[in-house]
Amino acid sequence: MATKKQLQDSLKLQYGINKNISQELSTENCERLLALMDQEPSILELVASFADKNIELGKNNQRFGQQRSQAERQLKKAKAEYEQLQKSVAEAESRNNGLRVKRGDLDKEQAALQQRINDLQAQNQQLSGTVQTLEKKTEALSDVNEVLKKDNKALKNLVDQIRLKLAIDIKQLMRYEDSELRKAAARLFKWTQG
Repeated sequence: MATKKQLQDSLKLQYGINKNISQELSTENCERLLALMDQEPSILELVASFADKNIELGKNNQRFGQQRSQAERQLKKAKAEYEQLQKSVAEAESRNNGLRVKRGDLDKEQAALQQRINDLQAQNQQLSGTVQTLEKKTEALSDVNEVLKKDNKALKNLVDQIRLKLAIDIKQLMRYEDSELRKAAARLFKWTQG
């Protein structure tokens, strides 16, 4: 008798069913699922469709997670630069006040410092815009991430419902006589076709 891990490996290799999905199944359910997919191509197509969608959603989650992390790093860096620029502006203004007292011979130096202050303020405005843009992107990524979480949950629920319905129908099929078994199998086939 194969172990659950061996059955999960078979599901992954033969049908592309992620181990995260098959982890919730018992050893017996894994065996039954393998047998059903070997016997019924429509179930195989349905499971393959769900597995493909799961992979696609996983990739989207990973991509959005990476984008969000990158945006958070950029925001953190921009905030640090912004704070550093704020300190630089404060220091420059403090020095500027001291230079005003010595105005006479230091007018040229004061003009240079004033230009530096103007440059820093322009950079400060640019960084403020960048911070706002990054905050909006972070919010948008958070919203997308929430939607993806809900989609993943809905997909999991749908797969669980299909699995349950399929298990119930197969169990009922095993109770029927041969002619009734054919009718029930036809009904199950129609149901899997939509």
